[in-house]
Amino acid sequence: MIFAPGYQRYLTGTIMNKALPPWLKQTLPKPSAVLEMTDLMAGLRLNTVCQSASCPNLCQCFSRRTATFMILGGTCTRGCRFCAVNKGQPVPVDTEEPLHITAAVKKLGLEYAVITSVTRDDLPDGGAGHFSDTINAIHCEQPGVKVEILIPDFQGSAESLRIVLQSSPEVLGHNLETVPRLYPSVRPKAGYVRSLELLKMVKDIQPGTVTKSGIMLGLGEDTEEVINSMRDLKETGCDILTVGQYLSPSDKHHSVERYVPPEEFEYYSHAAEEMGFKGVVSGPWVRSSYHAAEVYHKVIGTLKVS
Repeated sequence: MIFAPGYQRYLTGTIMNKALPPWLKQTLPKPSAVLEMTDLMAGLRLNTVCQSASCPNLCQCFSRRTATFMILGGTCTRGCRFCAVNKGQPVPVDTEEPLHITAAVKKLGLEYAVITSVTRDDLPDGGAGHFSDTINAIHCEQPGVKVEILIPDFQGSAESLRIVLQSSPEVLGHNLETVPRLYPSVRPKAGYVRSLELLKMVKDIQPGTVTKSGIMLGLGEDTEEVINSMRDLKETGCDILTVGQYLSPSDKHHSVERYVPPEEFEYYSHAAEEMGFKGVVSGPWVRSSYHAAEVYHKVIGTLKVS
C-alpha cells in the first residue's frame, strides 16, 4: 500500500466523518508521484515518518524526492494520543540502518537530510548512540550534507543529549507539541517542563547548535495558552518554531476540536517573530520538517549577521 490508512482521510476531504474546511482540502495525487520513493524506502528497509505518521504532506514531499527518515524501527514505546505511529514492543535496533540512510541520501541527491525516530524508552540511552551513528555516517559519506534531527525527550537524560550533540547535527529539534494543560490527555508519558529543559540543555551543552520546536493547534488549546507556550520556548533559546493544524489520524486518536483558519496562523507567525524567533513557519499544513532546508538557511544567514 502506498498510503497509510490515515492518509486517505485527508485526501478524501473528511476526518471523523466531518467535512474539512476549504483550506484543508487536497486533491488525490497520482500513485506514480510517490511510487519511486516508496520502493526506495522499502528496498533499503527504511521507515519514514511521512508514511508511519500518515503525514498529509506525503505526496508533495515524495514527489519532490524528499522525506523525513524515521530511525530505530517503526514501533514506539510511548502512547501519545495524537500520533499514528505504531505503539508496542519494539524490535532490536538495526545496526545497518545508518548505512541505509546514507545510501538513500546519496540516491536522492539530498543536500539537507531530516531524521527523526520513534521513542525508545527500552534502550539505556534512548537511542542516542544510534542517532549519533546515523549523523556521523551521513557527514562522513556525504560531506556537505546538512542534517536536521527531531529527537524524543530521552527521559530528560543530559548524557544521551551529549552523545547526540557530539556528532554535530546542524539542527536539533524537539517538539513541544501542545500546551501544558493538554499534556495529560495528549502526551500522557511526556512532560511539558522536561521538553523545555531538554531544549535549554542543548544551548548549555553546545551553544552554537540551532534548535527547533513545533506546536500543533486544534487540540483544545486557547490563544493565551499558545502564546505562553511560545514564550516558554523562546526562553530556552529556541531558534525555529513551526505551528501547524492537528489532524486526527483515526477515530481512536485525540479528536480535532477546531480547524484553525489561515489568518490565525498568520497571527501566531507575527507574534513569534516579535518574540525573536529567527525562523517561523506557521500554517494549516505545516509540520516539523516543512520547508526545513529553506528555514535553516534563513536562520544561518540571520546568525551570521547578528
